[in-house]
Amino acid sequence: MTRPRQSRRSVLLLAAAAGLPVPALAQAYPDRPLRFVIPWPPGGTNDIVGRLVSDGLSHRLGQPVVIENRGGAGGALGAEVVAKSAPDGYTLLLGGSGSLTINQLVRKRLPYDPATAFAPVGMIGSGANVIVVHPSVRATNLRELQAAARGASPPLNYASPGVGSTGHAAGALITQVLGAEMEHVPYRGTGPAMNDVVAGRIQVFTNALAPMQSQIQAGTVRPLAIAGTRRNAALPDVPTTGEAGFPDIQAATWYALLTTGGTPPDRVQRLFEALSATISDPEIRRKLEDGGIDVEPSESPAAFARFVAEDAARWEPVVRRAGVSIE
Repeated sequence: MTRPRQSRRSVLLLAAAAGLPVPALAQAYPDRPLRFVIPWPPGGTNDIVGRLVSDGLSHRLGQPVVIENRGGAGGALGAEVVAKSAPDGYTLLLGGSGSLTINQLVRKRLPYDPATAFAPVGMIGSGANVIVVHPSVRATNLRELQAAARGASPPLNYASPGVGSTGHAAGALITQVLGAEMEHVPYRGTGPAMNDVVAGRIQVFTNALAPMQSQIQAGTVRPLAIAGTRRNAALPDVPTTGEAGFPDIQAATWYALLTTGGTPPDRVQRLFEALSATISDPEIRRKLEDGGIDVEPSESPAAFARFVAEDAARWEPVVRRAGVSIE
């Protein structure tokens, strides 16, 4: 008998002698690597947030947390992978307002039931979206964008990270509130969309700050407004949409951790504790905040589940009013 097997047998015999639950001890969770699905391609805010969190989870769970980028269908392809995995807590999902809330509102058919497919673990944080334009657009604020869009022929276009994403709904909302026609151009993630904005093939883009920050600083895109109720510390001179005269344009993106529906509550709790410790780490928190994310830990998995339901209720009239729908 090898030494590792001797050690394991000794531990189990001691546990049995002490009256401890041997099966639970033998099946400690987690005892192998975890899979962390990010339902967007590399390069966007979801990817940045997911990789920061995965490192922290790995350290606190004592197992590797392996990133898998699975973009497409506004986050639905990656979400489907998690929804159809074994409910054992070994497959995780970086969920968000786009892939979870907006997608289920705009898509009439999904390959899973959003109400039961996932076990909510906890919130990571959120950030108001930033509205930017390519420098070729003659606009330094939303009023000027409104005038430029109304007078454009052909119409200006706006990018989104994908059909059914927060950026898609936000862009549609902007066109409605400005009363101007703009053409939607969907991409497979924030990174590809941002590349075309910088290249001048796209005029308008609305997204979380992190993947746009370096381009804003370089002057390759121009920020017009923060689509939230308060200014962002990283862009203190950029007004909110309310300050710019368009308070109805509100679009925040949130990020959270989920696992497969039906996962045992004790494993969900273990993940929740690891997530809470991760986003409380000063260095990880600093990096998230530097990327424009307000860290917002949940009180419990149940509290986060309530938040998800409330978020869907907030977005439903916005999506309906903006006319975003996918067969």
